[in-house]
Amino acid sequence: MEIDQLRYFLKVAERGSFTRAAEELLVSQPALSRSIQKLEEELGQPVFERKTRSVSLTEAGTLLQSRAQQMLQIMEDTKAEICDDGNSGRIRLGVIPTIAPFLLPDLLQKFATEYPKSMLTVQEETTEKLLKSCQQGEIDLGILALPVPAKYLEIEELFEEELFLVLPPDHPLVDKKQIKLSDVEPYPFVLLDEAHCLSDNIMSFCRQKSIHPVALERTSQLATVQELVALRHGVSMVPAMARVLDKTDRRVYRSLTGSKPTRKIAVVWNPYRFQSRLIQVFREHLKQYAKKGAK
Repeated sequence: MEIDQLRYFLKVAERGSFTRAAEELLVSQPALSRSIQKLEEELGQPVFERKTRSVSLTEAGTLLQSRAQQMLQIMEDTKAEICDDGNSGRIRLGVIPTIAPFLLPDLLQKFATEYPKSMLTVQEETTEKLLKSCQQGEIDLGILALPVPAKYLEIEELFEEELFLVLPPDHPLVDKKQIKLSDVEPYPFVLLDEAHCLSDNIMSFCRQKSIHPVALERTSQLATVQELVALRHGVSMVPAMARVLDKTDRRVYRSLTGSKPTRKIAVVWNPYRFQSRLIQVFREHLKQYAKKGAK
């Protein structure tokens, strides 16, 4: 049983298709099929049930999937531990889209300057996908917003930030000295789509205050939310880190009076995977950088 066979098997199991798996692995489909066939011959039974356009795991395949993931993780962790010098190596970072463009650029530049032998890759995904990637060992660290339904993961809170009301410059609420959440209720909201936890955070805060804003438009990018507000499609709430970087005069930001909407940012990792000294150093840099940014 060869390592490449296990990698190929896991990719086919993940994608449910020889064709899609071959494309991602950058191998020909016949070569991939031969590799899986040899694996099945060695095991003496099929690991996939072949269908017209897809494949599914057999009972033997389900068992092999669990074991193969463990074997590859052990091999990767062993290699990482042997080569761990505290200065070089790879860090695989996962970040949700409402954090990545605002928190990472300056942080990554400073870390790369201090640790030039490090290689840091970034995966930008929704919370659900990042948690899965972290559990499966596909990323080393995840930066996201709390709460998270995470099992078997370590979670460390980094900081809490305010969510600011964002309005077009000529909006009736702009001239009010104090804006309560109830003042905002009559106006349509522009929000991120339901895959993003920021929308849940905003709507949960509103429901706690017995306010039920109507979301007329949803989009997948926070920058688009800001642009739609500038174009007078509605109002919204935006994290402080996004507000700081918005230098245009086409939008106005206001802090709500009284209890303020906030979100908590945290870093998560899999405690059952090897954490190199470089990853631990990056975690410390992240915490110090977050403390400075939160002040």
